[in-house]
Amino acid sequence: MRDTLESHAHPSPGYRAGEAWDEAFDKRGVRPDYAQLMASLAGADLAGLRRRVDARLEEREVVFGSAAGPQPFEVDPIPRVLPVAEWEHLRAGLVQRARALGAYVEDVYAGRAIVEAGVVPGRVIDTADHHEPGLAGVPVNPAGCMAGLDLVRGADGVLRVLEDNFRTPSGIAYAATSREVVDGELPGEPPRRADPAAAFGLLAAALQDAAPAAADDPFVVLLSDGPSNSAWWEHLEIARRTGIPVVAGEDLVVRRGRLHARIPGSRARPVDVVYRRTDEDRLSDEHGRATWIAEALLEPVRQGTLSVVNPLGSGVADDKLAHAYVEDMVRFYLHEEPLIESVPTYDLGDPETRDSVMPRLAELVVKPRSGLGGHGVTVCSQASDDERLGVASLIEKHPEAWIAQETVAISTHPTVCEGRLEPRHVDLRPYVIGAGPQARVAPVALTRVAFEAGSLVVNSSQNGGAKDTWLPA
Repeated sequence: MRDTLESHAHPSPGYRAGEAWDEAFDKRGVRPDYAQLMASLAGADLAGLRRRVDARLEEREVVFGSAAGPQPFEVDPIPRVLPVAEWEHLRAGLVQRARALGAYVEDVYAGRAIVEAGVVPGRVIDTADHHEPGLAGVPVNPAGCMAGLDLVRGADGVLRVLEDNFRTPSGIAYAATSREVVDGELPGEPPRRADPAAAFGLLAAALQDAAPAAADDPFVVLLSDGPSNSAWWEHLEIARRTGIPVVAGEDLVVRRGRLHARIPGSRARPVDVVYRRTDEDRLSDEHGRATWIAEALLEPVRQGTLSVVNPLGSGVADDKLAHAYVEDMVRFYLHEEPLIESVPTYDLGDPETRDSVMPRLAELVVKPRSGLGGHGVTVCSQASDDERLGVASLIEKHPEAWIAQETVAISTHPTVCEGRLEPRHVDLRPYVIGAGPQARVAPVALTRVAFEAGSLVVNSSQNGGAKDTWLPA
């Protein structure tokens, strides 16, 4: 492999692709879709390229929140390229999956036909952190759902869905900005690609379309919990690019069943659509008291005067246990075979499944059912014996709180590390706007990369960053 790779001119002749599938290289050398990119980078000052991209991001004050506060959002300057045929297949599969998830959210609050049919156990819904029994009978409009689906490529080269994000999927603004800063520094003329900035027009149109039928000229706001939110920078950027105002909880008031928002420089206005980007989406807290979200949004939603994107209660669809049943949801709601597979996921709350899984726990990944940002995830093959015993004990005590997944040796991508290219693990987050019949895949995807060698956790909050992603036009 060494001789073959080094026979192709590229910016890091000593690049070693490693054991995992590599996005840019195979055993013969540079993959065809990467040939132009790698040729343009031959002889480039990679360290300088990374510094210049960092400087552009700093100029634009692009940050992402973490436990330590806002941190610079890091973008590796080597783009990811998706082949045309693969992207066309993914687009169809992503729409199919989003529609099934939207139908699931609608069904959870409208009758639970999927439970009656024995496809999904009722406990999957009843024990979900973000299930809202108080929304039973309240119509959910799947058109007002937006999905960010996390895909990983395994050793067989197939992209599969690792997680479904249906509550507040972030990343569109980060992806669009990654394109702008990287394009400004890459040598050579890039090929024709999809423009990620076009996603903002699709999002703005979808927000308008989600309005209640009685709204002639819908007024849309983006609801944020402010600088404490990890994606606060993105909230401001989306608002700037779509022309909708950002509001906080203290800006909202309910009058006679209508939500009103106080906008600086004008009187309070009736709101037709809330694009909810808050961390809080529950209707009651741990003490059973109504949350501020419930006090502001619940009555107008029940009255039919307000639409919320993503809808209240939609967290049942990105519950990690529900992920184990999404392929069955596709078959049940759409009467189709899934076009995209899920990474095999195991319901540890089912005794038979648990009994079959526990003896081979060392081969699997264990995740807290409601965890975010990669926190609490144990890659058991990389864990110590004591860590694995601790995880097994937690599962035995509260099996419904955990899920297990097959370990995926997720693909790598050439990434600038100390001035040279090294393989780093990546995932892919494309976006579907709407989850009804008019669902559309946005022309944007965020590739997330783990900067630490060997790490499978790509989240920005855990030493991860992003790459520009070239999708076919």
